[in-house]
Amino acid sequence: MNDPGSTVPAATRRLGPDASGLAEAAALLRAGGLVAFPTETVYGLGADATDADAVTRIFAAKDRPRFNPLISHLPEAEAAFAEGDFDAHARRLAEAFWPGPLTLVVPAHPKTQISDLARAGLPSVALRVPAHPLAQALLAGVGRPVAAPSANRSGRVSPTRADHVLSDLAGRIGAVLDGGDTQVGVESTVVACLGGTPRLLRPGGITRAALRDVLGLEPAVPESADADRPAGPGMLASHYAPRARVRLNAAQIEPDEAVLLFGSARPAGHERARAALNLSPSGDLAQAAARLFGALRDLDASGADTIAVVPIPAEGLGEAIGDRLARAAAPR
Repeated sequence: MNDPGSTVPAATRRLGPDASGLAEAAALLRAGGLVAFPTETVYGLGADATDADAVTRIFAAKDRPRFNPLISHLPEAEAAFAEGDFDAHARRLAEAFWPGPLTLVVPAHPKTQISDLARAGLPSVALRVPAHPLAQALLAGVGRPVAAPSANRSGRVSPTRADHVLSDLAGRIGAVLDGGDTQVGVESTVVACLGGTPRLLRPGGITRAALRDVLGLEPAVPESADADRPAGPGMLASHYAPRARVRLNAAQIEPDEAVLLFGSARPAGHERARAALNLSPSGDLAQAAARLFGALRDLDASGADTIAVVPIPAEGLGEAIGDRLARAAAPR
């Protein structure tokens, strides 16, 4: 098993998406190791959520602040219900969207197995049942909740393929289970059901409109964020950031900037960009979300100091895209 605190690099194995790869990945997790695995959103960096020592290795591998809570993943809803107290709103959302790209923050059950460290010492717990068949098979094989933030260095661009994981974490984790490219491409929507109106903590793969349709009400906005103690995962102001500075709502491209395009918009000076990628030439927000993190990584590799981003509509999945871009552009 790799020791992420060691100064001696260790090999990270790339495991195939077959019975042998799944068995090895599950054994590593049960033994306290770290395994990155695909979900329908992004790749997660998994550890046994019931083992505080294993969870500590996630924070070390990612250089992640320990006050930032982790999402614990379960193979099916009944297993999640044993870890938290679900009110009527939470049950309704779970029934509608699990398995799928939704994380529910609920009061921790008094007998939860999930360690205090994975919950960042909070009385709540963040739970998800992913839809990816490899993730479901792996979680069933482990037989315990698996804590799994995105499989990248803390604050950096989230990984949507195994190569992205290895570029950030090779030598820091035991293995990556290679399931190809993820489909949704942005992280799960996070909703807190802690009494009263559910709060949308983070937009993601489930849109605000879809939540509203199921709940029959508008999700509340988060309370004022506490930078030193976020209520849920993915809420740090600076997050999902490439090396290059990110400049939003660009109407003109400066020389040597890279440009992230959407639809048919072509800002002045785009022809002199160092590199250009279009999230969706047809203006499809689902396609744009799936391509977002890969495009940021590819433009970052161009060597440009700045990535200029054209305006992207805020409706539907555009809200999640805008959230990730705003965090990528935030001061570091």
